Amino acid sequence: MQLTTLLRDSRALATLAVPLILTQLAQVALTTTDTVMMGMLGTADLAAGGLAIVLFNQLRTMGVGLVTSVGNRIAAAAARAEAGEGPGTSDADRDASDDEVRTIVRAGLAVATLAGIAGAVLMLLIGQALTWLGQEADVVDRARTMLLALAPGLLPCLWFQAIRQFTVGMRRPQALLQITIASVAVNAGINWILIHGTWGLPKLGLPGVGVATTLVYLLSFLALYASAKKDRTLGPLLSLNIATTDRATVRRLIQLGIPIAATYGSEAGFFSVTALMAGSFGSAALAAHTAVNQLVYIVFQVAVGLSHAASINVSRELALGRTETALRIKNTALACAGAVMVVVGLVYLTLPELVLSPFFDTGSAHDAEAVSIATHLLLVIMVLQFFDCAQNIGVGLLRGLDDTKSGFRITLIGYWAIGLPAAWLLGYAAQLHTLGIWLGLLTGLATTAILLLRRYGAALRARFTTQQTVAAA
Repeated sequence: MQLTTLLRDSRALATLAVPLILTQLAQVALTTTDTVMMGMLGTADLAAGGLAIVLFNQLRTMGVGLVTSVGNRIAAAAARAEAGEGPGTSDADRDASDDEVRTIVRAGLAVATLAGIAGAVLMLLIGQALTWLGQEADVVDRARTMLLALAPGLLPCLWFQAIRQFTVGMRRPQALLQITIASVAVNAGINWILIHGTWGLPKLGLPGVGVATTLVYLLSFLALYASAKKDRTLGPLLSLNIATTDRATVRRLIQLGIPIAATYGSEAGFFSVTALMAGSFGSAALAAHTAVNQLVYIVFQVAVGLSHAASINVSRELALGRTETALRIKNTALACAGAVMVVVGLVYLTLPELVLSPFFDTGSAHDAEAVSIATHLLLVIMVLQFFDCAQNIGVGLLRGLDDTKSGFRITLIGYWAIGLPAAWLLGYAAQLHTLGIWLGLLTGLATTAILLLRRYGAALRARFTTQQTVAAA
């Protein structure tokens, strides 16, 4: 790829990716605020609230997976509509194109509603089963009150995600960032008011964090809906009338969404199991693992933004019949990811104490062992984060082809058949402990990335060959 072409494609990708990356980072700030507020209440509340949020986030992530393909379907429909625009385009043609987008939006909201209700019920049932999972009785009681407050928030959270995918698919995501940033400040304020009972309101304590989260998700959904409704392009296409939803479109979204949700759940489970493995080497190892994992999670938001943007652009280019351009998107996204990871890696390499200072007192003898372990792990994640980003981009690229099943199958191979055994062998058999576990993670992510990107290249080349054969005939 020529440098001028790469720079042009990178700018086009960044136009969509940067608002999404910043939105993801703002969402990290949202959950961090909740954690800080719970920590101020005490250790027991932090443990219970943390457990509840882990369960909520697991179900939320899988629910988001169910509606993620909405953006791809809308991007393809919008591209086809634009390609058909011209002097001879009739009002009937335009109405048909608009109806296709409206149908997808309504179906996406219907899927979000079903997932939100099912997830909320499942969340409450899991809360009742926590005592069977070996958790302390006091922690379980507190976690249940938190889950009761969080469960209703899953519905507006997934509605927000469905409309978010609509705005991204239409390549107009700008309002997302402002709304998400505002939600961080609003969340902190409502948290404080409900936890401490200011302004004459009852003092809710830990459940106040859950109520605040639910209210913020509802307000964020209403704000995004109002913003989209005011937009001249988006407004006429946004319909909340899910009673008239096309069932075939709902079934198609669910068929595409289930493998995405399973992929997200598989990755989260992979990292959760390795956290348990790290904990077996002692509190210092677990603390180092937790700190480094949080760093990976923050940087991972860059991957999420690039993945969504690349996925939407692939759907768009294929709808326009530009297979070669779709193949080039892979190289552009990987080049952007590589550039970001080089900068992050240099920071890890040159300023390890500064990077770890939010988590540890780097000058304290008490934290010395954890800091030493984490410093060595930074050398591993310098490389790991590129492959983590690459595998997420690979999943997004395949989603642009409407191929969500291959992504799930490949992640099962990379994470569970290769990554987890490698982590066990290097951590326990080779006695590299936490370092070995992270080398296993690196092995699994690298394998997954390579397989996903190969699958995408092969699928596109096959499609290009078919197009050439049809054209020749």
